[in-house]
Amino acid sequence: QVQLVESGGGLVQPGGSLRLSCAASGSMSSLYAMGWFRQAPGRQRELVAAVTRGGITNYADSVKGRFTISRDNAKNAVYLQMNSLKPEDTAVYSCSAKISILRAYEYWGQGTQVTVSS
Repeated sequence: QVQLVESGGGLVQPGGSLRLSCAASGSMSSLYAMGWFRQAPGRQRELVAAVTRGGITNYADSVKGRFTISRDNAKNAVYLQMNSLKPEDTAVYSCSAKISILRAYEYWGQGTQVTVSS
């Protein structure tokens, strides 16, 4: 069983930056991929960024060039550095993990609110 706990959300002005952190219980080496998802009111949850055990990353088109996902297996943590934030980035951000390329994301954190507003 894997438990994920996010931190780092908050209120930021447009153009600002935030760094989200996700701490995982247990060893992350057994996790194939870690991802950050977000869900805004009235919208479907979307994958923002993901990183595999081997360090391969992928990003939603809407955040490419602004967000960076990183993974520290030694600290059992994954991070999402968010720069040049826009009001449309406002959402609840959740950390997630899956143990196999063949499986869906099945472990979830509780989520952290990110609000981009002046």
